Amino acid sequence: MTPFYERDGIAIFCGDSSEVLPVLRRRGLPLVDMLLVDPPYGETELAWDKRDLAWVADLAEGFLKPSGSLWCFGSLRLFLWQAAALRTYWRVAQEVVWEKHNGSGFATDRFRRVHELVLQLYPRKARWSDVWKDPQVQHDAKAIRVQTRHKKRSPHVGRIVSEPYVSHDGGPRLMRSVIRVPSCHGTASNPTQKPLGILVPLVAYSCPKGGVVLDPMMGSGSTLLAARALGRRAIGVELREEQCEAAVARLRGADPTTRIEHLDPRQGSLF
Repeated sequence: MTPFYERDGIAIFCGDSSEVLPVLRRRGLPLVDMLLVDPPYGETELAWDKRDLAWVADLAEGFLKPSGSLWCFGSLRLFLWQAAALRTYWRVAQEVVWEKHNGSGFATDRFRRVHELVLQLYPRKARWSDVWKDPQVQHDAKAIRVQTRHKKRSPHVGRIVSEPYVSHDGGPRLMRSVIRVPSCHGTASNPTQKPLGILVPLVAYSCPKGGVVLDPMMGSGSTLLAARALGRRAIGVELREEQCEAAVARLRGADPTTRIEHLDPRQGSLF
């Protein structure tokens, strides 16, 4: 199978992932460090927005390293609908809320929906302690003036007295599970295109530098751009040829500011 695009550790294949991925596996596709899936939510009447459970089982075996995990975008309605299938193959590790600046719902008789969920899952046979992770921090801690502890502690831990401490402006703190990033409204090549601001921390958390990310429903290639920006390799599969073309255009320079650092050319091809 010939890639639609392949360069600098990034490969795109045009076709149905349920057909493309088995071929790639037989061809010697390396086990990947991270799966990222943005499936149709099935909440509209649009032709492409059809729920499909097949990917849940298709990706469960034969693609992830033992230390790998899966991040999946969705709505609560979608996750409840596919809960039984997910429980069969995956364990839920945590969830992240992407808070958008504008709503995506069409109903006017409910709260305006300005968020989407992203679940991290790992194979049921794996242990969380074996899953690779790099906790992300954000440099927005506020300064805390010198304070003194007054609480006494048990004598068996040694002589501990009140001590001052200082927190500096901009210091690191563990990234919050609610991440606010503007959507791509008005600039997107894909109707459900995800901004790099929500993808970059997920890839950085779950894929080591130089590792491989697989997105079997890549749309216009945002996952690939996030991976490239962080020095990771990536494989994207997309059914719609026009979206593959949009992804290639973005990789070739429509988003030049996203390249944070270059891949090591010695890593060579993915295959």
